[in-house]
Amino acid sequence: MNLAQPLQENPLFELVARSAAQQNVEAYVVGGFVRDLLMKRSCKDIDVVCVGSGIDLAQKVASNSGQQAEVSVFRNFGTAMLRLGEWELEFVGARRESYQRDSRKPIVEDGTLEDDQNRRDFTINALAISLQTRNFGELIDPFNGVKDMERKIIRTPLDPEITFSDDPLRMMRAVRFASQLNFDIEADTFDAIRRMKDRIEIVSRERITDELNKIILSPTPSYGFKLLYHAGLLQIILPELVALQGVETLEGKGHKDNFYHTLQVLDNLSRNTNDLWTRWAAILHDIAKPATKRFDKRVGWTFHGHEDLGGRMVPGIFRKMKLPMNEKMKFVQKLVRLHLRPIALVKEQVTDSALRRLLFESGEDLEALLMLCRADITSRNYEKVKKHLSNFDRVERKLHELEERDKMRNFQPVITGEVIMETFGLPPGREVGALKTEIREAILDGKVRNEFPEAYAYLLRQGEGIGLKPVKILTQAPVKAE
Repeated sequence: MNLAQPLQENPLFELVARSAAQQNVEAYVVGGFVRDLLMKRSCKDIDVVCVGSGIDLAQKVASNSGQQAEVSVFRNFGTAMLRLGEWELEFVGARRESYQRDSRKPIVEDGTLEDDQNRRDFTINALAISLQTRNFGELIDPFNGVKDMERKIIRTPLDPEITFSDDPLRMMRAVRFASQLNFDIEADTFDAIRRMKDRIEIVSRERITDELNKIILSPTPSYGFKLLYHAGLLQIILPELVALQGVETLEGKGHKDNFYHTLQVLDNLSRNTNDLWTRWAAILHDIAKPATKRFDKRVGWTFHGHEDLGGRMVPGIFRKMKLPMNEKMKFVQKLVRLHLRPIALVKEQVTDSALRRLLFESGEDLEALLMLCRADITSRNYEKVKKHLSNFDRVERKLHELEERDKMRNFQPVITGEVIMETFGLPPGREVGALKTEIREAILDGKVRNEFPEAYAYLLRQGEGIGLKPVKILTQAPVKAE
């Protein structure tokens, strides 16, 4: 197979070929770019292998480009990066690798193109295209990667057990590629993952989580999670999720399998958003169900309080997974904690007070919360799902109508702690906090409007009720300094 024509459409390949000829080295395009070119997928990252110094070739390409292109050199790895326009090129010398049992860091030696292809993780990533004048565009496919692509198979070029023992992260990558491309993992390759699963423990949590996040962002992430589960990797990586698996029956009463329910919620949500953190909220929304599971003879299985406990579990899981302990974590925590609230409002007579509180607590994350709640409506009974979604439509309409009227999304009470302290001559403390809470609750309950004169009059009455006398009467809210 010759791919000269698509390469000739991009002048970068002629630039690399000319530079390699000037350096008197052989150069090849390898890996993901070749795979994606054959699969007609967009790819802006080009990996170039040369039989010689990849760093020297990168610097020659930069010099010949006519652009102010800066080469980033990583001498420890023998690689160099170069950005030209929207394209990112990585250059490396052909190499062969060997591994020690307790490390995934290889011992690297100079090698041939064949050595370099042998060390690749999967046959679909071991493809190369020649940039030599004599055979420009020729596809070099020693492991039948094109055939595996046609069969939609993930397979290792060499013995899979050695491949995964050498670099156990490749087990995660096998699942990730299968999930992203909707491919199967070839039977011997998958069996090797199951046998070698414990080797994943030598891989850093950051690298594992990076691959897991790519699985979560795949079109149908449940497929990747099921592969991880059946391979035994998920039990090591995220045992809290695996604990949801299974159905227990007592006195003829069972409950849904919360593991597969969670994966269904994740897929439902993924049809509507590519946001990683909203997808993480779907993964963790029922994470505390095993800890809160109880059997009640009258109603069957219950999971009371799983949303609150789940919210408290989120920081620990994020910390363990080396996920960011910042606003992203707080966003996931909020969605987990609130995920039952909108569904609980599916009643004919729902109070404005309950709606206001949900708007206040969800704030700017209301849409993400409602999206998660919609995804959480699952059943094998289509009519039941249809009925619940129709009821949920009504709740959404009420929320948006109330938001339009009361502007609760960014609600901040006009009576601040400073106003309370200045009015009653109080120092910071519990009494100020109690009055702030009282006024906030009165506004959320609709007893008073969130306007200074009305809310301030309410404050004075509350203060009088607990024996506080004002030392200063304010006529308007203090203006905050910019």
